[in-house]
Amino acid sequence: MRFKKKLAFLFIRTKLNLLSVINKRRAGKEAFKIFCTPFPAAINNKITIMDSGEPLEFTVNNAIVKGFRLNHPRPHKVLILHGFSSSCKNFHRYASDLMARDYEVLAFDAPAHGISEGKQVNALDYSRMIMKAAELYGPFQSYMAHSFGGIAVSLALEELPHDENTSLVLIAPATETVTAIDDAFKMLGLRNQQLKTALKEEIFNISGHPAEWFSIRRAIKNIRAKVLWIHDEDDNITPLRDALKVKEDAPSNVQFMITKHLGHRKIYRDEAVKNAVVNFL
Repeated sequence: MRFKKKLAFLFIRTKLNLLSVINKRRAGKEAFKIFCTPFPAAINNKITIMDSGEPLEFTVNNAIVKGFRLNHPRPHKVLILHGFSSSCKNFHRYASDLMARDYEVLAFDAPAHGISEGKQVNALDYSRMIMKAAELYGPFQSYMAHSFGGIAVSLALEELPHDENTSLVLIAPATETVTAIDDAFKMLGLRNQQLKTALKEEIFNISGHPAEWFSIRRAIKNIRAKVLWIHDEDDNITPLRDALKVKEDAPSNVQFMITKHLGHRKIYRDEAVKNAVVNFL
């Protein structure tokens, strides 16, 4: 681990532990803020095929969301959704292949990411962005999402009209928020259970739902779309074990593709994965 990263983790750990002693609720708020703040790597200045598209923007929660529309108009529309600390531009190869199949492609940087405005984003913010995009530019017949985009689109599809003809691809989705919290605490070296409780209370105060509610395993029961779920055995960000629990539930509309040695980010860059996604859609 790089020295700067170690130093940042030490600062966060010390700050949160101290706050939890002084003011439990304030500590929960600060923890939530930290966990909802993307890393600077979310900015992608590379020129891709996305830049050749029609620039679009709209407002969600007082933040301007920006993105692109390519190959408009076409009868079949797909919405591409990136993960945390990422950018829609990272999925430009998918856009190229889908355009070659005569699809209209739309992709946006989530709030607090890339060229969009904002400093923090949570799953509800992202899902609201998806629903707003569908209202303005949909309906979408297909969705593909990586990581954090997976939980966001799952929440959105619980609200959006769709049916068994809708296609959804989940690539290494953030399946369980409780797991994400536990793993983040381990990564930061936080062993303060009182702080974890305060964070979960903050999630409930903001959303009206417990952390356990933010679960693709729960949401998938309300999704009628046909789903391709791709996950890697070596994913250390969104662990396969959560995906396997969904697989054990055996939802009839979900098919799984388990890969090896690709991890969390290399998976969506893999040519075989890209081809499987495009063929499914």
